[in-house]
Amino acid sequence: MVLLEAFGIRQCFGGLVALDQVSFKVQAGTIKAVIGPNGAGKTTLFNIVSGIFPPTAGKIVLEDRQITGLKPFQVAALGISRTFQNPSLFAHLSVLENVMVGRHGRTYGGLFNCSLRLPAQRRAEREARDFALDCLDRVGLAWMASESAQALSFGQRRMVELARALATEPKLLLLDEPASGLNTRETGDLAKLIGRIRQSGVTILLVEHDMALVMEISDDILVLHFGTPIAEGPPAQIQNDPKVIAVYLGEDSNVAASKEPEMRLR
Repeated sequence: MVLLEAFGIRQCFGGLVALDQVSFKVQAGTIKAVIGPNGAGKTTLFNIVSGIFPPTAGKIVLEDRQITGLKPFQVAALGISRTFQNPSLFAHLSVLENVMVGRHGRTYGGLFNCSLRLPAQRRAEREARDFALDCLDRVGLAWMASESAQALSFGQRRMVELARALATEPKLLLLDEPASGLNTRETGDLAKLIGRIRQSGVTILLVEHDMALVMEISDDILVLHFGTPIAEGPPAQIQNDPKVIAVYLGEDSNVAASKEPEMRLR
């Protein structure tokens, strides 16, 4: 079943065409990666899907509903959550409180209940804390729930941001360069975590420069170059695509195609 589909996405910033005729599908229950050199338009595509800005042309459909032009909070309410290249947490809040922010759209206490701190509001807050703590446990940081966000390492901040995204109970999770800044061990742990998230029923759309990670965890890959799709398919197909090899190695595609498989994109 197709969960998300993009149709002819075009994005212009003045005279700059950041994306041009980008169309793709994300099947439910899969991990799809979007790769390409810097400036290929990957994060711009994420910004359009998550509602940060509307496309110049084209449309995005989630399940059977067009979401083009919706605000980010509306997109989130429909089941799309994301992380960013540079994790941004509320430094003055605890780790648990940062994750609880992700439960805001799923918590319904009402102004009256909140004002008077009625039992319904206290119950909703308790449930939000329990859910947030469970999300922290999923990323391996439940033991730091009471710590200040200021005390976290870069890798830990990434995990807290991921826990916050999971707290929204997404159908589709957008991960923007989740392995950036992580060491080899942390990247290995991330690969296992992403696999567990997929197994829990969450579909994942991933932007990543770490090709080893992409090839290990992805079911399907879309390759962008200067805002235009040049290849799409399973990892083995992308790994041996002459156009993709030429883009990453900076070689003529005919030369790239003649290379032995072990020398190709990894």
